[in-house]
Amino acid sequence: MSERLYYTDSYLRDFTARVIDTSAGGRVVYLDRTAFYPTSGGQPFDLGSIGGIAVTDVADEDERIAHHVAEPMAAGGPVACAIDWQRRFDHMQQHTGQHLLSAVFEELFHLKTVSFHMGADSSTIDLEGGAVDARVLAGTERRVNELVYENRPVTVQFEDSGAAQGLRKPSDREGTLRIVSIDGLDRSACGGTHLRATGEIGAVLLRKVEKVRQSSRVEFLCGGRAVRRARADYEALSRTAQIFSAPLDEVPNVVAAAQEAARTGDKTRRKLELDLAAYQGRELYSTTAAGADGFRRVLRRAERGNLEELRAVAQNFTAQPKAVFLAALQDPPSILLAVSEDAGIDAGKLLKAALTANGGRGGGTARIAQGSVNDAALVEPILTQLAG
Repeated sequence: MSERLYYTDSYLRDFTARVIDTSAGGRVVYLDRTAFYPTSGGQPFDLGSIGGIAVTDVADEDERIAHHVAEPMAAGGPVACAIDWQRRFDHMQQHTGQHLLSAVFEELFHLKTVSFHMGADSSTIDLEGGAVDARVLAGTERRVNELVYENRPVTVQFEDSGAAQGLRKPSDREGTLRIVSIDGLDRSACGGTHLRATGEIGAVLLRKVEKVRQSSRVEFLCGGRAVRRARADYEALSRTAQIFSAPLDEVPNVVAAAQEAARTGDKTRRKLELDLAAYQGRELYSTTAAGADGFRRVLRRAERGNLEELRAVAQNFTAQPKAVFLAALQDPPSILLAVSEDAGIDAGKLLKAALTANGGRGGGTARIAQGSVNDAALVEPILTQLAG
C-alpha cells in the first residue's frame, strides 16, 4: 500500500521515497509513499520527477498508485521526488474554487453539483435544480469572490463515514472519510488537493453556460487562470475597439450598429443583383435570335465559377415565351437548365436523367434545375444531349 502524503499535506513539493515495485519494463513505478496526486474526482494527475526522471502520468490502482515515467527505473531507493508545483497549485486553486462555487450555487439558488471536470484551460461543473441565467451567474460570482476576500480557512479532517454529519453531498463510501471544509460554509468528502484558505483561490470568473441533457454546465476559472483569461478578453476587446475607433464600453453598441448596417447593405446589394439579373435576362432574350422552331436558346460555358450567379439571369430569360437557357462550368463540373413555361420540357426530370446516366446527381423543378458530375470530361457530352 502506498502512503498518500497529499492527503495530509497538499503543499508538499519535495520528498524521498523507495521504489518498491515496477511494471511495464520499469516505466511504471510504485513508491512506498507518494505526494503525486493521481487522476481522480475530476482533478488531473500531478507531474514532476522521480529520481530525476520525468513523471508523465499518475493513476490510482486502489491500494497502490502507479507512476508512469519517461525512462525505465529499477526498484530500490531512496530516490528524490519533486512535484511540479506550478501545475499542482493551479489544480488546488481550481478544485478549492469548485467547492466554494458548488456551496454558493446551492446556498443561494438551491442548485446541486452533479459533476466536476478540470480541463487544461478551464473547468466546468454540471448543475441540476433549475435554470442558470445571467442573474444566477452574476449573483454567484459576486458572492464567491466576497468569500475569497474573507479568506476563510479550508481544513481537512478524517471522520468515520457513519458519524460524518452536514456533508453537502452524501458519500456512499464506508470506513474513514477525508472531509474538506470551508469554514462556516461547506463540508465535502473529497480526496483532492486543496488550499489552506479561500484567499489563495484568487479571483473567480464565471463564463459560458450550456445545456447538457437535464443539467446546466458552467465554465469557470480561478486564480491565475482567471487573470490570464481576463487579460486575453480585455486585449481582444481593445483590438475590437481600435478597429471601430470606439471606447471599450461602446463596442457592443458599435458592433450592433455595424451589423445592422451590413444587413441593410446586404439586402440592398441582393435587390440590385436581382434588378441587374432581370435586366440582363430580358436584354439577352431580346438580342438572341429565334431558331426555326421559334425558340430562343442560350448556351453559356465557363471554366470556373458559381451557377448561382447565372440562376437569376436564367430565370428572367426563361420568363419570356419559347426560351431555353443552358449553362455549364468545368470547375466544379456542373450544369444548369432553365426553360420557359411553354417549352414543353420538364427541366428537372430531363437534367436529372442525364446526370444520373453519367454518375452525377441533381434535379429541380419543371422550370429550372441544376446538378453536377464527378468528371469535367462528362460535361460536354451532357450539354450535347440536352441541347439536342
